[in-house]
Amino acid sequence: MKTLKVALLGCGNVGAQVARILLEDASVLADRAGAKLELTGIAVRNVATQRDGQIPAELFTTDSAALVDDADIVIELLGGLEPAGELIGRALSRGASVITGNKALLAARGAELSALAFANDAQLRYEAAVAGAIPILRPISDSLSGDRITKVMGIVNGTTNFILDAMDTTGAQFDDVLAEAQALGYAEADPTADVEGHDAAAKAAILASLAFHTDFALENVYCEGISKITAGDVAAAKDAGMVIKLLAIAERGENGIGVRVHPTLLPRTHPLAAVHGAFNAVFVEAENAGELMFYGRGAGGSPTASAVLGDTVAVARRVVSGGPLPAIATQQSVQVMDFAQAATSYAIGLRVSDEPGVLASIASIFATNGVSIEALRQTVNRDSAPAVAELRIVTHRSTESALSATVAAVAELAAVQEVISVLRVEGN
Repeated sequence: MKTLKVALLGCGNVGAQVARILLEDASVLADRAGAKLELTGIAVRNVATQRDGQIPAELFTTDSAALVDDADIVIELLGGLEPAGELIGRALSRGASVITGNKALLAARGAELSALAFANDAQLRYEAAVAGAIPILRPISDSLSGDRITKVMGIVNGTTNFILDAMDTTGAQFDDVLAEAQALGYAEADPTADVEGHDAAAKAAILASLAFHTDFALENVYCEGISKITAGDVAAAKDAGMVIKLLAIAERGENGIGVRVHPTLLPRTHPLAAVHGAFNAVFVEAENAGELMFYGRGAGGSPTASAVLGDTVAVARRVVSGGPLPAIATQQSVQVMDFAQAATSYAIGLRVSDEPGVLASIASIFATNGVSIEALRQTVNRDSAPAVAELRIVTHRSTESALSATVAAVAELAAVQEVISVLRVEGN
């Protein structure tokens, strides 16, 4: 049986699990791949760091370049742009295939690295970069390649889903749940990449590139996080039969393809509304296949390692069988939609003076901007002096520019004391 040398770059939570599986399940993987997968080394920053005792110490090295130069398959789990980018480029340039879970690098340089792989008869696979163990990238790029995808909408960050789900369940404030998520290991000490949506935005760019056969970069993604979501927003959503989720959305519109990440209100009847805890799910709409949903663990050492090893076996099979790589699908020349042109619905929370004519003034501004009101809920606090009303307005779909102009004009009314929240709505 042919032996393929495998180099592993990085030995964090995921890398350690990948190494363990390569060593413990070597015979099973060989049967499935058609070749022995020999782990030749693991590149780390410091070989003296205490690690899993089940991994032989002699496998660790700081010479990542030498490891890459001797490998048939390189598994990159370092994260970040560099040195990961340089090492992946080095591997692909010499014809070694690469498996990576590096969403940030793929969002920045995915098209370039894919072209480099094809030019050198190498493979670049990255199922682990989006939604952990969930097989979503290959179904989009392969199984649905004969269909026309119209929309991809997903919960692709487990940290934010855990936070929003806990706020919905317990009624707690954002800061309290974030602290709990950090204590449980769901959130980093610096949670910015997760809670401000940057992690989800990188994944959205990857999903959009595959779904719409166009190269999307991070700068093409509108991004808004969840740090401003309050317990009051969550309670108001619950009263309206809805739930708040951070969604990555890529959709085909009249003016091109729009890609966005932001907190979103979903009816509790929507399949994505039932995704709890740190789980991920991706909802796909296609012209012929209809609605599809992929659900599972989106992070963690073992689930993500499952995706990495799936790619590794697939790469090995192709190396063993030989033959040319499939041609790269022709990239379409598709207009990237400006976010202002995106069609959305809004849920707007307002605190206003409870006096005659206020609702009429607000409705007039909506009409002037061409935005139709679908529903309005009013709660009056007569204990305050003067009385104050809280309005929750849900609009019909309109352009983002018209909706934002409407909110700005409403905020200028003398009777409007505060714009409590502005959230977008999907699935209604």
